[in-house]
Amino acid sequence: MEDKIDKTIEYYKIKEQQILNAVNSSNNLTADDIMHYGKEMSIVMYKITALEIAKEN
Repeated sequence: MEDKIDKTIEYYKIKEQQILNAVNSSNNLTADDIMHYGKEMSIVMYKITALEIAKEN
């Protein structure tokens, strides 16, 4: 089970990096874009945190 959790954490860390790359590579983000990326990042971070807690238990 822990192997599946590790793979899923790795997947979401890749998603996190993709979001950061999208934000950092764009120089004309609108407020709506920033809010969208922020929402996506918070979802990803929540999932990573939940998976790390599940991994500990």
